[in-house]
Amino acid sequence: METVRIMPCLDMKEGRVVKGIHFVDLKDAGDPVENASFYQREGADELAMLDIAATVENRKTRLEWVKNVSSVIDIPLTVGGGISTLEDIDLVLEAGADKISMNSAAVKDPDLVRDAAKRFGSARITVAIDARRNNEMPSGFELVVSGGRKPVGKDAIEWAKRCQELGAGVILPTSMDGDGTQKGYDLEYIKAISDVVDLPVVASGGAGKLEHFYEGVVMGGAQILLAASVFHYRLISIREVKEYLRGKGLMVLLP
Repeated sequence: METVRIMPCLDMKEGRVVKGIHFVDLKDAGDPVENASFYQREGADELAMLDIAATVENRKTRLEWVKNVSSVIDIPLTVGGGISTLEDIDLVLEAGADKISMNSAAVKDPDLVRDAAKRFGSARITVAIDARRNNEMPSGFELVVSGGRKPVGKDAIEWAKRCQELGAGVILPTSMDGDGTQKGYDLEYIKAISDVVDLPVVASGGAGKLEHFYEGVVMGGAQILLAASVFHYRLISIREVKEYLRGKGLMVLLP
């Protein structure tokens, strides 16, 4: 049995952590450095930081945010948003990230995934796959980019298979239908991806109760559980999640 990892996510805009529902209606959720430090003390196994406005604003990830957050933690940090070249990846890793996450840029130029995996190693390359339900797609899930604003007419599950072939090390699927709702992960979507790849899959979008985390592993097939709202607003602690999962027979690292 694999150890299940808990990954809080810092969605960043204008230097602050924000959180919305369905990728919109953003509200302030605190200071990134304070949150990062708090989550490490709480027992987080990894941390994600996504510059959610970078692609939309046609700019690169703010490297100072990466430096500030990485300086207060020693757990693995995955950074995404506005990463579209090998040079971008180099700069983000130099700024203190352990892994990078790409989304829109990978869809636009799939060779970037292959080239990045060859240069930096697959373990450092995460591909985030945002999707929404669309019955016209073979799997029922359509790939969307640009922070969920732009559907691209591609099947999200087929894209996940392609990303593995290209050398990605982790797949991070987020369902726009579930994002920020606290009604549970989109298990159908996560399971569809975990069924077709042999890579670690991150459950993302919608965790609101302890049961949701368990479902993400047992019903979704995820190895990493990402959440934002419930942690930012202190509705559930990381220790509570881990103790609950351990009580259910899953392997976790307790702080």
